[in-house]
Amino acid sequence: MSYAGRMKVHGDYYRDGYAHLEKLVPAAVAQDFLAQIKSSLENAEVPLEGFMREGVMLKRPALEIYAHQHKPLLTFLYGLTPTMCELTQRELLPTYSYFRVYRAGDVCWVHSDRFACEHSLSLTLAYSDGKPWSFEIGKKRLTHAEPVETTFQEDEYSAIDMGVGDAILYQGVYYRHGRVQPNPNRWSAHIFLHWVDGNGHFKDCAFDGKANTTPVDFQLSA
Repeated sequence: MSYAGRMKVHGDYYRDGYAHLEKLVPAAVAQDFLAQIKSSLENAEVPLEGFMREGVMLKRPALEIYAHQHKPLLTFLYGLTPTMCELTQRELLPTYSYFRVYRAGDVCWVHSDRFACEHSLSLTLAYSDGKPWSFEIGKKRLTHAEPVETTFQEDEYSAIDMGVGDAILYQGVYYRHGRVQPNPNRWSAHIFLHWVDGNGHFKDCAFDGKANTTPVDFQLSA
């Protein structure tokens, strides 16, 4: 169905555990935001290798930047919150976000997420060679956490191709997901954004457990 102008929502989020948000972000916005991140990296006076991070779900380190390192990522997370509230029909609160660049041949092993990722968004910013790389998500709803695996094994799963500006809204705590097919591009760039239900079981994870509750006041001269 069509939503918020040009965006189209494919799938039933609560029935399937995910929904494909086609054209959530205009391609021009994705391009400009990526250019800003690249400029920030170049101005950091740190080699790109300094931003490489390992992870249990990664076959090899990937370039990662978290919102505390690049504040526009936090603004992006906050700015999308009203849209995500409307899509999920929940009073969501943001937890954290980060940017990742995968290289050619990279994979992301099959895993489920921590509680701060109750409602998650994987947004594609760019493919170096324009080749869509599928996001894969299992069809079985989890009742408990399962270990990271290199495949979905016997479980059925869906594979969704995303264009630039497309996103997958998914329930990362309850459905295993990953990218087990190697990245066909020289590199691809993605943002991952996470929320929790402000009235739900994981509400203490809001703002990644670091909510600033200090009253704010401005003393301005006349």
